[in-house]
Amino acid sequence: MARRVPPPPSVRDEWLRRVEAEYRSATITQHLTLWLMQIGASPDLLRAGLRIAGDEVRHAELSHRAYVAAGGQAPPALVRETLGLRRREDEPLEHDVLRTVVEIFCLGETVAVPLFKELRAGATVPAARRALDRILVDEVRHRDFGWVSLEWLFSLPCAPALRVIVERELPRWLGRIRDHYGRSESTAVSPEERSWGLMAPATYRACVEKAYRRDYLPRFRRLGVDAARAWSGDVCA
Repeated sequence: MARRVPPPPSVRDEWLRRVEAEYRSATITQHLTLWLMQIGASPDLLRAGLRIAGDEVRHAELSHRAYVAAGGQAPPALVRETLGLRRREDEPLEHDVLRTVVEIFCLGETVAVPLFKELRAGATVPAARRALDRILVDEVRHRDFGWVSLEWLFSLPCAPALRVIVERELPRWLGRIRDHYGRSESTAVSPEERSWGLMAPATYRACVEKAYRRDYLPRFRRLGVDAARAWSGDVCA
């Protein structure tokens, strides 16, 4: 039997990056849930946060299996300084909870839904497909957790101050999302990379724009936030 030719290094690099990203997401969500406990969030939100942290650990495991299936051997590089959240000690904890909820969940987990849907659409390699099947299902719930959490934060007595933070910082958060997922128009991706659950930079860009139209704009509008102005004035950080 002929030995299977390993996929290009780009496949292993991407799946190893995903292992690291999913593990980091688990630690960040666990830390956020602690903060939610400290500010008296509802038990439903706390249970949801703990469940999401567990989801992210599972996503890291599945991503690692895909990485190994692609011939990967090196361990993930877990930078401890990034495995948690930073406090601004001169501000109330609610302010940092808000920043994390909006940037990580309302923005990051929301755009993750169309991103993983597109990644999954081209994945035919079993290990990659299994990972993306599970991740896509979970990301919908993670997205919803963010918006429910933001709605709850806007119901608190400190909501006016929280709204000021969103209005001031949303352009920068959106700018980071757009830069992270690329503003490239490159359509370069090989059929083999696609079969392993990778996609072209231009597709990432298109998914961000789709998330803005279908999710960011209407969801923020329902909460009284002008995402259109923030989108047009985004800045890099």
